[in-house]
Amino acid sequence: MITVLCGGVGAARLLGLLQREVADLNYCAVVNVGDDLVLHGLTICPDLDTITYTLANLNNEVTGWGLTDETWRVNRELAELGGEAWFQLGDRDLATHLYRTERLHQGATKTEVASELARHHGVTLPILPVSNDAVATFLETDIGELSFQEYFVKHRHAVPVSKVTFRGAEVAVPTAESLTAIQNATRVLIAPSNPVLSIAPILAIPGISEALRARRNTIAAVSPLIGGRALKGPADHLMTELGFEASSYGVAAYYGELVGHWFIDEVDASQASRIEELGASVTVLPTIMTQPESASALAQGIGTWLNS
Repeated sequence: MITVLCGGVGAARLLGLLQREVADLNYCAVVNVGDDLVLHGLTICPDLDTITYTLANLNNEVTGWGLTDETWRVNRELAELGGEAWFQLGDRDLATHLYRTERLHQGATKTEVASELARHHGVTLPILPVSNDAVATFLETDIGELSFQEYFVKHRHAVPVSKVTFRGAEVAVPTAESLTAIQNATRVLIAPSNPVLSIAPILAIPGISEALRARRNTIAAVSPLIGGRALKGPADHLMTELGFEASSYGVAAYYGELVGHWFIDEVDASQASRIEELGASVTVLPTIMTQPESASALAQGIGTWLNS
């Protein structure tokens, strides 16, 4: 079993790529819940849903979130009524959140609901929220404290950030499933998700970092930055705002002694020696998954390490 620590889009693409091109291995996703929110009385889990929809080939490539073949009648009507409509929920997507909220009210856990939704969509890969407890990412910005979704969606991650906190993480408990998936995995892979907003909330759950540090030599990560830039999202400028170098080396330094092997893009080959000075080995290869040849090279490189 290969366990992958996941945020949303980048992690979903990596999981799909590995399932297609390194199909002889079994994979499991341990997923961030710091993005989760309650809106309109509904519990919404964006990263869990993005991974489920993507692996089911139902992800909406036009919007970058939600389901394909989506309609927006409810959201438009809500906006006309003067309701909170900045966080756009499609009509099909709403069914997911209605179902999850109903099941949670019935006493089900996020883990159970994630499994039910995956099974409904034909996804066999285990999708595990790192915790069933409420964890919320908040950011101190130039315009005050914002929740993750306010920062990311409402303000389009365009406001400078001075601090990030994970409210509730200190008392949250990792699920038995997610902790076991990390402890018993043959290898652990950290997806090219935002280090601060997607992976750090996972690491903030007591017991997770400890379980990972006990097995550094079997942990690898794919850098989310290429040439100091994020292909999508605010990882690059957020790293800089928080005092870290916006580079593959900076990401490696951010994770510190947690990761034993790094996959970095050819553009960043000159940074390999600096990363090696941190005590990690490095593979240099193309890492852009939206380009077929590059994606295949990345999968082959990761597959070699996973099978080593």
